Amino acid sequence: MSTFRPGCRVSSFGYHHGPAPSADLVMDVRHSLRNPANNPVMVHMTGLDAEVAAHVLATPGATGVVVRTAAWVRGLLADTPAERWRRVDVAIGCAGGRHRSVALAEALADALRTTGTPTEVVHRDVDRPVVAT
Repeated sequence: MSTFRPGCRVSSFGYHHGPAPSADLVMDVRHSLRNPANNPVMVHMTGLDAEVAAHVLATPGATGVVVRTAAWVRGLLADTPAERWRRVDVAIGCAGGRHRSVALAEALADALRTTGTPTEVVHRDVDRPVVAT
């Protein structure tokens, strides 16, 4: 008999493409992380590209946000009876949903998976056109 383990869904999105998805925690990173869209080399890449992810995560405080958010999710899952949480949803938004939110969502998912938290990632707007910011 298997034991149900609640997990986490991390979603990235762009505010220019619609409202945030429904989530237990919505993070707006439009003004807190370096924007690769301002770099002509990275503008047409996404947060799934290593160069973009490294650029975003090199923003002072970015890795701390990942660590603290992962700890919050793990704490919530650990301190709440499993029947109350099927999944914790975290939505991370930037302007276009291609760079910053994607990189941070992937970093958060990696941090959660590393500690054994079942985690899925959804990138709502990663394939949309680059938006002017």
